[in-house]
Amino acid sequence: MTSAAPDKPRNRADALPKSWNPGEVEASMYERWVAAGYFAADATSDKPPYSIVLPPPNVTGNLHMGHALDHTIMDALTRRKRMQGYEVLWLPGMDHAGIATQTIVEKQLAVDGKTKEDFGRELFIDKVWDWKRESGGAIQWQMRALGDGVDWSRDRFTMDDGLSRAVQTIFKRLYDAGLIYRAERLVNWSPALRTAISDIEVKYEDVEGELVSLRYGSLDDNEPHVIVATTRVETMLGDTAVAVHPDDPRYRALIGSTLEHPITGRQIPIIADDYVDPEFGSGAVKITPAHDPNDFEMGLRHNLPMPNIMDEYGRIIDTGTEFDGMDRFEARVAVRERLAAEGRVVAEKRPYLHSVGHSERSGEPIEPRLSMQWWVKVDTLAKAAGDAVRNGDTVIHPASSEPRWFDWVDNMHDWCISRQLWWGHRIPIWYGPEGEVICVGPDETAPEGYVQDPDVLDTWFSSGLWPFSTMGWPDATPELEKFYPTSVLVTGYDILFFWVARMMMFGTYVADDPVLAAGKEGPRVPFKDVFLHGLIRDQYGKKMSKSRGNGIDPLSWINEYGADALRFTLARGAQPGGDLSVGEQHALASRSFVTKLFNATKFALMNGARTGELPDRAQLTDADRWILDRLEEVRAEVDSAFDGYEFGKACEALYHFAWDELCDWYLELTKVQFAEEGARAETTQVVLGTVLDAVLRLLHPVIPFVTESLWQALTGGESLVIAAWPQSSGVPTDQVSAQRIADTQRLITEIRRFRGDQGLADKQKVAAKLIGLDVAGLTELHDSVANLARLTEPGDGFAATATVEVRLSGATVTVELDTSGAVDLDAERRRLEKDLAAAEKELAGTTAKLGNEAFLAKAPEPVVAKIKDRQTVAAAEVARIGARLAELSGK
Repeated sequence: MTSAAPDKPRNRADALPKSWNPGEVEASMYERWVAAGYFAADATSDKPPYSIVLPPPNVTGNLHMGHALDHTIMDALTRRKRMQGYEVLWLPGMDHAGIATQTIVEKQLAVDGKTKEDFGRELFIDKVWDWKRESGGAIQWQMRALGDGVDWSRDRFTMDDGLSRAVQTIFKRLYDAGLIYRAERLVNWSPALRTAISDIEVKYEDVEGELVSLRYGSLDDNEPHVIVATTRVETMLGDTAVAVHPDDPRYRALIGSTLEHPITGRQIPIIADDYVDPEFGSGAVKITPAHDPNDFEMGLRHNLPMPNIMDEYGRIIDTGTEFDGMDRFEARVAVRERLAAEGRVVAEKRPYLHSVGHSERSGEPIEPRLSMQWWVKVDTLAKAAGDAVRNGDTVIHPASSEPRWFDWVDNMHDWCISRQLWWGHRIPIWYGPEGEVICVGPDETAPEGYVQDPDVLDTWFSSGLWPFSTMGWPDATPELEKFYPTSVLVTGYDILFFWVARMMMFGTYVADDPVLAAGKEGPRVPFKDVFLHGLIRDQYGKKMSKSRGNGIDPLSWINEYGADALRFTLARGAQPGGDLSVGEQHALASRSFVTKLFNATKFALMNGARTGELPDRAQLTDADRWILDRLEEVRAEVDSAFDGYEFGKACEALYHFAWDELCDWYLELTKVQFAEEGARAETTQVVLGTVLDAVLRLLHPVIPFVTESLWQALTGGESLVIAAWPQSSGVPTDQVSAQRIADTQRLITEIRRFRGDQGLADKQKVAAKLIGLDVAGLTELHDSVANLARLTEPGDGFAATATVEVRLSGATVTVELDTSGAVDLDAERRRLEKDLAAAEKELAGTTAKLGNEAFLAKAPEPVVAKIKDRQTVAAAEVARIGARLAELSGK
């Protein structure tokens, strides 16, 4: 599959553009990959399977940095596995995003003064589908810009007929098993959207409110009364008890008695419950079971009434007071004012900073509200999801996330799955004229005269089926037989408990389904590995958000720096469970790396680098053996890192090998070898070509575009997408050659450092003698040392003006140099005097700080240590520069 194309130029620099311009290459290259069918999975293949399902982005969404990180990791995994000989399925798709999509279409209707009710349910849903076809899915072309190697032929949508069939199937199975039920429970309610919303759609923000302390009972201090505090005064209209701790001596005599509600006149009991913290505030709390999660649980324990005092719009209802019909925030002020007028507000704290849940979609504060909803009973499902990880059937990376997983699934509450929307999978429950209730499966119809439940399912319900519904379940398909269970799930740790938990619950629940179990060995879970990456933060470590204005549009980075630079930036920072910070400097560094790789390969091609069979190692130079051995070590390190989902580690290894060792050292050493021409030059061409070939293959999963262009020019092969992944050479490391190159690098580095100290220009050549190379075993590397250190052969009358001694592993090499006339003494003296003044200023400043007892008493230890380090460096610089000035003055 990597055969050469004879009509294309091979091993020639003119196969490449003058410079790397990603905007001119990436889009057309990607479409060629798709057209060639490289990303299409063959379910009938004999190759071992490897599969990933794309976490479905919302149909309303755009590619953000979190998506870009997700996709880069998944693309890197699938590209590598494809090169390793696996049959790879990376299955894409989108989520119908019930609330977000319905909200968009409703806003469009509102422009014309219309509401969804003006159209009715069916016509409104038709309009949503119209919007989806015309405007939805912008993220798909953004995925193409990023280079996602997904199988577009299997693109799925959660509202597709096939996935809708899967939703009906699992709902009926759970309902018939008694695991889905309808009950009045407390939910997160959005008055703006008029629906229950999931926990993941609630974002908590610190807001400035007021803490009001209210007096219940008598206004006479000698009569029974209690003081309670609240930030939501309006909810007191729904209070049905006051709770105290059973062991609190202040209230022991009141437990079991009643107090008159200050506004409604109801008699409400004083109850005792261990939940109450006697040390917090007054030690007494008001109980509003229909509008607070903790109060609801207490209401269940004590069989309290649970009056709902708000309608779906967040307006006060059914209290029989003057506040009925008021908005909740309007009522908050009005109730407080009435209580204050009656002398029942005993304290107010303003502003009072506290955490308030807000709807992610509408931005408003959510309202805990008692509501009739559909629920999934999760205890057995959650246990199975927990056991799958405990038993090692599914492995979470990093393992440090396991305790959080177990804490969540072992303490999970029943799941509210109904939403008061029109767009989504409608709940397949039908009600008969005599109150009958039936659940209708995908191949069934409800009896005539029955009416379907108006609610739709939580979006997480359908996306929880994603790993197997996208492959055709509940029907038997070649995809399910070949690619399920999937190999790995890649996602952020922030949705571990929401989406991942639901997939695990559903996946383990249907594990014994004949369609999924047929012919399968081993555990039947939706995915074998879960890789959790961290959040992307800005360059200062701050979480990216719209409110901070510090978000980065990945498409702008692709346009500015290229997709490869964006991908390398993200992959280089990706480690299991760890957050990563990115900024412009990171993208610039990645672009520089891509440019460096391009220029290095072009230089190699200009010198005839080519792939081919390597000569016997005895014919290779120390430099050749060293670079081939280092390549093998890096290949093994990259493989290990990829297998452990340590993408940052793999990228660091490749970055430093390609830049520091291949480009900065081996390419420079080859210049001497190319100059020898003949067999030595030809051998160097093959070694360099072999190393570049392997490096481009190893880098391809992360930076696919530039590596494809360079590899095709180097090898003439069809495509890196289908090229083979580098394998172990099986050749033992040549420790002697490695040591010689290490000694050579040290020798050249020390000569360069001395030259810098002398003020010699980088390109200025200096006559020198190298004494002791033979003893050090570096005779064959003489020309390389001279070339890289900018040294020339000493001529007649050579007189050394400076000497450098460099201790190497087996001997000391002496370098005698004639620098006379090479340095502008006056200019060098002026430069050194300027540097000395700066060093003396730094030394004086740090010394003064360290001599200040008041500063030392207050400064943190790390700050003091840093200043001490600066003082040490400054003192050394003063001594070094002073010595050099003395030398120039002949003192």
